[in-house]
Amino acid sequence: METSMGRIPEDIPHDFTKIRIENCRLTELPRGSFSKVGALEFLWLNFNEITLMNIKSLDGLANLTELRLQGNKLTSVTWTAFQDTPKLKILDLKHNRLDVLPEHALRHLPALTYLDLSFNRLSVISKDVFINWPLYQTAEKAWEKEGLVSNVVLALHDNPWLCDCRLKGFVEFIRAVNPPIILMNSYLMCSGPATKVDKFFHEIQLKTCTKPVASAPETNITLPLGANATLTCLVKARPGPTIKWMYSLKIIRGFVATETNIDEDTITSQLVIPSLHLADRGLYTCMASNFIGNSSVGITVIISYSNFSTPLPPPVHMVLSDENAFIDIRIAKQTVYGITLEWHTAADNLSETWFTIHFGKYDSPKKEMIYIGPGINSYSVSDLLPVTKYEVCVTLKNNPPREGKCIVFVTGSDISELEQRERLIHIIVIVCAMVLAVPVGMFACTTEARFSCVDRCVNLWKKRRLHGGDLQGTERQGTFDSLQAASDEGLCRDSEEKPKKRRKSEDRCKGGSAAHLY
Repeated sequence: METSMGRIPEDIPHDFTKIRIENCRLTELPRGSFSKVGALEFLWLNFNEITLMNIKSLDGLANLTELRLQGNKLTSVTWTAFQDTPKLKILDLKHNRLDVLPEHALRHLPALTYLDLSFNRLSVISKDVFINWPLYQTAEKAWEKEGLVSNVVLALHDNPWLCDCRLKGFVEFIRAVNPPIILMNSYLMCSGPATKVDKFFHEIQLKTCTKPVASAPETNITLPLGANATLTCLVKARPGPTIKWMYSLKIIRGFVATETNIDEDTITSQLVIPSLHLADRGLYTCMASNFIGNSSVGITVIISYSNFSTPLPPPVHMVLSDENAFIDIRIAKQTVYGITLEWHTAADNLSETWFTIHFGKYDSPKKEMIYIGPGINSYSVSDLLPVTKYEVCVTLKNNPPREGKCIVFVTGSDISELEQRERLIHIIVIVCAMVLAVPVGMFACTTEARFSCVDRCVNLWKKRRLHGGDLQGTERQGTFDSLQAASDEGLCRDSEEKPKKRRKSEDRCKGGSAAHLY
């Protein structure tokens, strides 16, 4: 008693018939805990900290008649462990944390006459737990005919019973219980739902469970641009369902949904869309589910322009899924370990346009997708790895990347040195049909350029660092924010080369262009 034992001793004499280990901080019942004590009949392990019970923890205890585990921390019991205790009559599990009682929990307890499950966390159990009890099945007729069977005591009080349709069979079983089955406390009380809190089992009437049925007062809603929209979904179900709304912009524009109980079996869910955007039009699906099944209803939102004097935008811009919409993308800023992208599109209604960024290693078939909401035209990528080739693309909505909407860049290998000098990492950028603004020490090539051209860019950059050359006589700390966009003139031109050598450099990059930009 009250000893920090930690584990069960291994040197218990084999002829012990009664063992009591309480308040000793035991945390588990391992395999064969008392297998050498074959004569054991009474085992009390109350008020420890037992959380685990091995499936063979009662191995070798064929003579055990009483097991008490009161006041431990069991959240579940390995009920099949009782195959090794066919003579067990008393099982005390009160004041634990049990929240589940399987239908076949009592299958291996044919001799049980006392079961205490009070003060646990049981909320829903099936009457089949007791219907499947061998003692109940075989002795029911004997109780009626002979009356010679001993009383069986059940303690089930002080659990948080959830009195909905799932408890219907169990409530009916408890009402019908009569000797020789005796409830230690027959006044079992409901803890939920709200309409049945603190009511006794004999005061309530429970209905059969049903699958959800979802409906909507309006399945087509037409509202003007900028108006607030409220979508209503009505669900009937027993027990209460889980309701979710599904729509195309859920990741980007997560609208608030509220639920209201109309009656015990009916719930109303309302999705509020503030200040309708063009991107908000489309199908919204209300999905309801419980353990029996699921149901859904769709509501279509249509945006009207009748209250506006301005004409409708051209269809090519109004439809956000247009794969050919023009997007101008550039690297706007660079840090030691990352970059910031900026992009612009020629589409109308920019406040209604949203984008998808596809980012990852160049040779990776699957890129990470980041969804950017309307009104945002920049995104930062961090934690870039050195000497790695990346690709980043920007597309309208969730369209796949197309030529002209991507940047491929390669990070450099001497990050540590640049960090010490408080310089930016160097990147070789391969531009896809667009013009980039890039800082000092960076190079750009078009997508048609051969990689030999890229190699030349790298060599030029290394050569300049080796000779300590300056650009325009002064070494500048390059940032994307302070530079102008590069033009096609001067591509493949080393800043120290004479004009007469320029054509030779351009010829070497025929089929593509490379630049030491400044």
